Amino acid sequence: MDNRLRVLRAERGWSQAELGGRIGVSRQAVNAIETGKHDPSLPLAFRLARLFELPIEEIFDDRAADRG
Repeated sequence: MDNRLRVLRAERGWSQAELGGRIGVSRQAVNAIETGKHDPSLPLAFRLARLFELPIEEIFDDRAADRG
């Protein structure tokens, strides 16, 4: 799944560890989501959407899975 997480995080000047702390996951988990190695759970996707004040679909794009 493609996502804009890295861009959104960088726009705020947050490290992966800082973002992880804000949403209750490790830096490694943030890295895995940003690089597409792991898709977030639905509750985590909602936490991210609330944190960035964006709809989930503006952060995550599942259409990449349709192309694979």
